[in-house]
Amino acid sequence: MIVTQRIPTEGVIRARRATQLIFLVCGLGMASWAPMVPFAKDRLGLNDASLGLFLLLLGAGSMLMMPTSGWLVSRLGSRLVMACAALVMALSLPLLLILSSIPSMAITLFIFGASIGTIDVAMNTHGVQVQNLYGKPIMSSLHGLFSVGGLFGSLGLGVLIKLGLNPMYAIICIALLMILITLTQYKNLFPADTERQIMDDFSTTTEEPAEGKRSVSWLHGSVLFLGFLCFAVFLAEGSILDWSAIFLRDVKGINVELAGVGYASFSIAMALMRLVGDKLVLRLNSKTVVVGGSLVGAVGLLIAILSPWVWGGLVGFVLLGLGVANIVPIFFSAAGRLPGISPTVSLPAITTIGYTGLLAGPALLGFIAYHFSLSMALGFTALLLFVVALVYKLKGNPS
Repeated sequence: MIVTQRIPTEGVIRARRATQLIFLVCGLGMASWAPMVPFAKDRLGLNDASLGLFLLLLGAGSMLMMPTSGWLVSRLGSRLVMACAALVMALSLPLLLILSSIPSMAITLFIFGASIGTIDVAMNTHGVQVQNLYGKPIMSSLHGLFSVGGLFGSLGLGVLIKLGLNPMYAIICIALLMILITLTQYKNLFPADTERQIMDDFSTTTEEPAEGKRSVSWLHGSVLFLGFLCFAVFLAEGSILDWSAIFLRDVKGINVELAGVGYASFSIAMALMRLVGDKLVLRLNSKTVVVGGSLVGAVGLLIAILSPWVWGGLVGFVLLGLGVANIVPIFFSAAGRLPGISPTVSLPAITTIGYTGLLAGPALLGFIAYHFSLSMALGFTALLLFVVALVYKLKGNPS
C-alpha cells in the first residue's frame, strides 16, 4: 500500500502503543466512577430509581457527543479530539467525588459522559486505521488496555481509600496520571492528514460517501444489526460499571469500601481475555467468539444472581468479563470494513447505538430494580446476551 511506504514501521508501532495508552486512559477514567457511585447515591439521597434516572445524564452526554465526534474526527483528526476529551474527563473526576448539590452534580456528570462518548469514537476510529496498517487484528489488544484501566480505576481508588488516603487525593492522583499519559503520547498518534490518507487508501469505495448518503448510512441494515448487538453487550458491561457496587453492598452485604471489587474482578477477566483476543480470533473465528462469549457471559450473570455468597457473585462477574471481552472489538472491526460506508460514519453510528446500552441502559435497569429487584434487572441483561448468541449464530458477520 502507498501509505505503508510513506509511514515508517517504527511510526506505526509507536502509534499502536500510543493508541493502547489512550484506551488505558479512557478505561481508567470511566472505571474510577464505579466505586464513587455508592458515595454519590448516599450523598445526594437517591433511591434506586432516582439513581438510575441520574445515571441517564451520563449516557445523555455521551450519546449527544458520539455523532458529533464523527464530524469532529473527519475534520480535526482523531488525535486532537482524543486529547481534548481525555483532559475534560480527567478534570471532571474530582468534581464527581465532592459535589453535593443535584444540579451541579448533574451538569458535571453530563460533561463527564460527553467526554467518554467523544474519546470513545475518536480512539476506535484511530485504532481501526492503525489496524489497517498492521494488516491483522489488534482491536482486542487495544480494548484490553481499556480493561486494564478499568481494573486500576475501580480497584485502585477503593484500595487507596481503604488504606486511609483521603479520597480527594486519590482521585487527583488518578486524574494527573491520565493527563500525563495523554500529553506524552499525543505526538505518537497519527496527525489528521495522515489519518485521512489511510482512510482513502483502505476505503472499499473510490469516493467518500456524499453528505446525503452519510445520513442514510445510519439506517443501513448492517449498521443497525451491529448497533443492536453492541447495545446488548454494552448493557452487560454497563450493568457492572454502574450497579455492581450497589449489588455487592445491598444484596451480598459487602463493605462499601470494597464494593468496587466487583467491577475490578470483571475488568481483570476482560483485560486478560482481550490481551489474547487477537490470537483467539485468528485461531477460531468471529462467529465462534461472539456466540460462545455471549453464552458464557449470560451464564456468569446468572451465577452472580443466584449464588448466595459474595465469592459466587465475583465468579459470575469474572465469567461475564471472559465471555464478552472480545465481542465488541469484533463488532468495531466489522464496522470499520462495511462496504460503501466510511468509518467516520459507521463507527459513530454503531458506537452511539451500542453505548446507549452502556450509558443509558443502566437507567433502565434502575427502574426494573425499583419495581422488581436488582437481581431481576441483571437477569434481564443475561437474557439479552442469550439473544445475541442466537441472532449472531443465525446471521453472523454483516456484509
